[in-house]
Amino acid sequence: STLPGSSGMRPSSASVTSLISERWAQSFAMPKPTTAKSIETQRLAMRCPQPGDGQTVYEAVAESIESLRSWPASLPWAMYEPSPQSSETYCRQSAEDFDNRAGFVFLVFLKNGTFIGSVGLHDIDWFVPKMEIGFWLRSSARGQGYAQEAVSAVVDFAFDQLRARRVEARTDEDNHACRATCISAALQLEGILRHERITPTGQPRNTCVYAAIRGV
Repeated sequence: STLPGSSGMRPSSASVTSLISERWAQSFAMPKPTTAKSIETQRLAMRCPQPGDGQTVYEAVAESIESLRSWPASLPWAMYEPSPQSSETYCRQSAEDFDNRAGFVFLVFLKNGTFIGSVGLHDIDWFVPKMEIGFWLRSSARGQGYAQEAVSAVVDFAFDQLRARRVEARTDEDNHACRATCISAALQLEGILRHERITPTGQPRNTCVYAAIRGV
């Protein structure tokens, strides 16, 4: 059957692909809405990185580097030696990505100003829209529910500010603390991808995929 008012010919797959590509291009050409660069929760103040944040981030990474390196397939950046310079470069690039809507990193602070970690949205597909969320906390801040509070806030940001339809998190199957955070932040386990990642030493790792969706 054909659509009312059509010529009676079915559109070719090439024309459908062309139409999708055209609408995708139009969506990128549209003016970008203003996006909030800070989030506050009951206990946390979160904001986009700024030039000059590198030393603060470095100190937290250095404190936690051994525990972060427990998950080399999930956190490959932790395998490099941390430095104030590399952390400063990360903060400056994250600020630029935020402005360009290529990624949305939030540095997480307690209300007293103590920096405790980071939550970010990356691998963004604006056509859906969908994105992946990643997070880490410094060792001294773990076990107090801060990760769940921060992740929940950024998931809400993705849905409310970015109009995401899907937010997913990927974590090592054996990272039980991270998996518990996903569950407490209302992300549901969709499946386990076997041998989906590999460590620097060649060991395959299984990856759990958690996600939250919104809209039709």
